[in-house]
Amino acid sequence: MNNSDLMNRDWLKDTKSEYDVIVIGSGLAGLTCANMLARGGHSVLLLEQHHNLGGLATWFKRKGGHIFDISLHGFPVGMIKTCRKYWNAEIADSIVQLKGIRLDNPQFSLTTTYDSDDFKRVMQEHFKIPRETIDNFVSTLKGMNFYDDQTMTTRELFEKFFPGRHDIVRMIMEPITYANGSTLDDPAITYGIVFSNFLNKGVYTFRGGTDKIIGMMRAELLKNGVDIRTKCLVEKISIEDKRIAGVVANGRMIKGKAVVSNGNLLSTIHKLVGDENFSESFIEEAKKVRLNNSSCQVYIGIKKGERIDYIGDLLFTSEAEKFDSQELCSKNTTSRTFSIYYPQTRPGSDMFSVVASTNANYEDWAFLSEEEYRAAKENLIQRTLDALEKYIPEIRDKVDHVEAATPKTFQRYTLHLSGASFGTKFEGLKASMGLPKEIAGLFHTGSVGIIMSGWLGAANYGVIVANDVDKFLSAGGPLKFPS
Repeated sequence: MNNSDLMNRDWLKDTKSEYDVIVIGSGLAGLTCANMLARGGHSVLLLEQHHNLGGLATWFKRKGGHIFDISLHGFPVGMIKTCRKYWNAEIADSIVQLKGIRLDNPQFSLTTTYDSDDFKRVMQEHFKIPRETIDNFVSTLKGMNFYDDQTMTTRELFEKFFPGRHDIVRMIMEPITYANGSTLDDPAITYGIVFSNFLNKGVYTFRGGTDKIIGMMRAELLKNGVDIRTKCLVEKISIEDKRIAGVVANGRMIKGKAVVSNGNLLSTIHKLVGDENFSESFIEEAKKVRLNNSSCQVYIGIKKGERIDYIGDLLFTSEAEKFDSQELCSKNTTSRTFSIYYPQTRPGSDMFSVVASTNANYEDWAFLSEEEYRAAKENLIQRTLDALEKYIPEIRDKVDHVEAATPKTFQRYTLHLSGASFGTKFEGLKASMGLPKEIAGLFHTGSVGIIMSGWLGAANYGVIVANDVDKFLSAGGPLKFPS
């Protein structure tokens, strides 16, 4: 099919006039929600504006046999249970542990599995913290939940257990900031819930890469009867008498009893639905919701036939003197994480690649001239290769492909406001969960509130919302799945 055929193709051909549920967007939350509802017997239409499913859980290919994963870095062991229960055993069995989590900065250099036992060992042996303090800290984190006191900040939590220990703050905070954009001034429960999930049994990933996993999820969705449509941009969510009527996609009205938006929360409220359809009090609260930060990435392809020695699976490196969330997001940050993909990441492949990620502010990139933007991207690439040289000597001689993505890239491909990689700050969760109270049949799922960010957080939020949608449609209990 040539480009002209693709442009003229009717991507909504043979869709039904009405569905029980229309899911907008195919991030992990949207996919999981759609799958659960279809398995529960509802007719589901999944609309994705991109040609690939997955949202930020996606990949791209380049000449030379390179496949680059966008966000496949690491997630907690709980992803196994979520995938087994709400997807299938094949997907769950593809999840494997990453055992080489390496941190290297001016304050310390160490390698850990980041599970509970090794965390306690490192804290005791390397940082000389008494075992009783470590156990009390871990117990406090594991006891945290969404309904706890939300006034204590992460900074205050750390000062309570490790006063004046900036090195420990870096050890326990920096990897989480890369995972969900959180800062020391966010509510402590957002840190505690996420960190305790990782601390359970360490960091995991999918063997086979994002392309394999999303392909397996697509097959499961089709098996369960989900009508999947890509290249379909939803322009409007239609509301009649404070109830969902359907959506307008690619200029066509499609009726739905319920709509689940897996798009950016603020875009959903202000653009797809429109402020006029909400109460004034809700809009006032929605205006207080802050977007989380964005990201930059550099994709580094190693020449076919070249190899790199094992330097760890995830490498957190920085030249900054101490942890500083503002420094992490600055345009010239020295703090980045390297995800190293060895051939065993994709069994059957003999290729190596590296994806470098930094947190970023959209404003630093959005208003550059075209010339300034190109120069800034090239500078990002060269600084990244300079940093990687320490761990892979003569890296430039081993590379045959390198390119960069910025907050503008993420905005263009995901349509997220300001290219937000991690949704919203904590207050966004209340707004997201409050949509059905404003408009009957309107739901949102995805990365919001920090605790619902990342692969596991997003998938689990999809589960929660699927149950809410099912209750709305059937006035019955939660969807039942085999253990």
